[in-house]
Amino acid sequence: MNNRNDVSGDDDAGARMAARLGALGHPARIRILRELACRDACCCKDVVDRLDLAQSTVSQHLKVLVEAGLVRFTPGRPRSRYEIDREALADLSGALRELVDSCCAGPGCDDPS
Repeated sequence: MNNRNDVSGDDDAGARMAARLGALGHPARIRILRELACRDACCCKDVVDRLDLAQSTVSQHLKVLVEAGLVRFTPGRPRSRYEIDREALADLSGALRELVDSCCAGPGCDDPS
């Protein structure tokens, strides 16, 4: 099986998965994703208003989430918009599920890497 979620034989997919998991490695980013999940799109100020974080902190966390491909950024006037990338999160979920399943398969699995 060699699809977008297959991290066992695809270094690019493994790197993408690691980057996305790394982006989720901060509690504030999890909170930001949960905020974005409740909306179609919003600006940074909307997130700041809902969380007890400085605007600069939220901006930095949003930047990390955008760079990891978990959030889409649309520049605009007067406000730029952020929205969760549901397809990217679903892909990450599938890749993580495959990783866990392969690790839980035990000895004798097809790919020892």
